[in-house]
Amino acid sequence: MVLGKVKSFTVSYDCLNDSNVPVFSSGDSVSGRVIIEVTGEIRVKSLKIHAKGFAKVRWTESRNAGSNTAYTQNYTEEVEYLNHKDILIGHERGLTTIHSGRHEYAFSLELPQTPLATSFEGKHGSVRYWVKAELHRPWLLPMKTKKEFTVFEHIDINTPLLLSPQAGTKDKTLCCWFCTSGPISLSAKIERKGYTPGESIQIFAEIENCSSRMVVPKAAIYQTQTFYAKGKMKEVKQLVANLRGESLSSGKTETWSGKMLKIPPVSPSILDCSIIRVEYSLMVYVDIPGAINLSLNLPLVIGTIPLHPFGSRTSSVSSQCSMSWLGMALPERPEAPPSYAEIVTEEQRQSSLDVPPAREELDGPLFAYIHEFRFQPPPLYSEIDPNPDHASRTEERRLDACPSR
Repeated sequence: MVLGKVKSFTVSYDCLNDSNVPVFSSGDSVSGRVIIEVTGEIRVKSLKIHAKGFAKVRWTESRNAGSNTAYTQNYTEEVEYLNHKDILIGHERGLTTIHSGRHEYAFSLELPQTPLATSFEGKHGSVRYWVKAELHRPWLLPMKTKKEFTVFEHIDINTPLLLSPQAGTKDKTLCCWFCTSGPISLSAKIERKGYTPGESIQIFAEIENCSSRMVVPKAAIYQTQTFYAKGKMKEVKQLVANLRGESLSSGKTETWSGKMLKIPPVSPSILDCSIIRVEYSLMVYVDIPGAINLSLNLPLVIGTIPLHPFGSRTSSVSSQCSMSWLGMALPERPEAPPSYAEIVTEEQRQSSLDVPPAREELDGPLFAYIHEFRFQPPPLYSEIDPNPDHASRTEERRLDACPSR
């Protein structure tokens, strides 16, 4: 008998999104198939799967121990989130025959209900999830295949903390020996803290240049990756997106009334992993030639659940109400209503007093009363109670009439 050969050996998932990438969250069921295509017949001892998810950190540092000696120190750390094993084919005794053709073996597993770290690939660490299949045959080395899947730990930006505006103000005075220049001031604000990829951040800012130098206002989104191992920390900062304003000469001021900075497709924030953190910030700064830049850092959280329409409206209103420091505030006191003469003309009032002949069914004092007071002016508007004593006596009568007294 001629032994058959394995033509292909792959793992596929049942749940795929529009981009044909398997994406899951904590508590989801991960199901798929191990596909074996053979020519001829093969004998199999077992077909096993191993699903694993973990965060891993690794970096190396070189240290000098003396004038002529040096050594390297490795820093590694790992956190396990998933470890599941199953046997799809296998018996304690005997072999299983797989005939020529294509064969599919289904598998299923449940992701833990506890929060998982979002899949991530960084410079000194990663968060990965995969399913590996192993095909064991007699007298042959095992065949192995592995396929990763993506996990998103959802972050809903529709929370009070992530909908709250972020703002700051800074100024700086430039000095050169005995010459002191005027200050450079920067104020910046954004509508909220939480965003999702693809959204644009509206930046409200005011930059005033009272120095003698030409300065340039700019804004940028940065991603900060922080890795932890053996009590040490490694940090990597990367530019995500940026924009540039107009150059400001001495004595000039520039105002950004909602300048847009779009967030590109980036991974969500990772805030719950003990060895890897991925954070974002918006830096609004003034580029000063020959000096340290004047900058404001506004924290951001990149989430996965976008803003609801109601949340957007609420955020917009709250943003408008808190723009007083930029000179864009709503009036602190309500405007008085329009005067009576602006709404009702004298001709309308006089014509209303000329009561037409009443019909029999409306004859009587009531009909005349309605026409007589139809266009009568209301009392004058005032924010001060004209009869405070009367109001207090009315309140006392209400309390005396309360059954509980």
